[in-house]
Amino acid sequence: MLTLTGVGKRYPTGDRALTDIELTLPKGQVMALIGPSGAGKSTLIRCVNRLVEPTQGSIRLDGTELTKLSGHKLRHARRSMGMIFQEYALVDRLTVMENVLSGQLGYVGFWRSFLRRYPQEAVIEAFRLLERVGLPHAIDKRADALSGGQRQRVGIARALLQSPKLLLVDEPTASLDPKTSRQIMRLIRELCAERELAAIINIHDVALAQQFADRIVGLRAGEIVFDGLPSDLTSEILTTIYGEEDWDTTPEPMDDEVSGDEATNTAPINPPYARVMSSIEAGAAR
Repeated sequence: MLTLTGVGKRYPTGDRALTDIELTLPKGQVMALIGPSGAGKSTLIRCVNRLVEPTQGSIRLDGTELTKLSGHKLRHARRSMGMIFQEYALVDRLTVMENVLSGQLGYVGFWRSFLRRYPQEAVIEAFRLLERVGLPHAIDKRADALSGGQRQRVGIARALLQSPKLLLVDEPTASLDPKTSRQIMRLIRELCAERELAAIINIHDVALAQQFADRIVGLRAGEIVFDGLPSDLTSEILTTIYGEEDWDTTPEPMDDEVSGDEATNTAPINPPYARVMSSIEAGAAR
């Protein structure tokens, strides 16, 4: 479905963000990108939909060479790629429904979107999606009245209204508490299964990646240093990706009932690496 061959990105400053990325993502697979800050995870996702221009290589989606497209053809190709952002990218003064319907921009054009002139079938599908993500009661609420988890659910519904083949997900849990983070990752995973969507998810929380992804790709300094199953992660591989850490410290318990989707933007809480290893071992046991 999606194939990256020799993809690289070098900025005008000379800094290299990506080096010779080779990836193939089949239909329906959920891939997690992990790695330290600055490893190139967000850059890689944004190169796929050309929000960042790669400086070399090939990116093909269902046989279409994305790096050669421009103008109308690029906008048309982007319909197939739904983007879910770290900071939600909602318009605060608009309602939940209006934000979801903005996912139709690639189909109806700017002016029809600006004038809120959407096809009836798009409005019906937006209702269905809001019900599916658990927000049927919030249709008329302004986006700035929502909690962090609710805002991310709106972003997910908006991305799905494009009827994409591929989801590009950039740090969907970075501003959420641990319980809401798991809820959001579980929702993304379920929706991908229901709709046979492929997904690339940039995520810092390795335990969440191990729990919800089919495949994990580890980046370090713009290069792939691991590509395999979640159960294949070991302390040695994690050290290769992140550098030296005490991966075997006793894990700390976490109360799964503390706070939830009604919490407003809570500071991100990254689990100790020991809990990551505990989760990995549990996944292998399954």
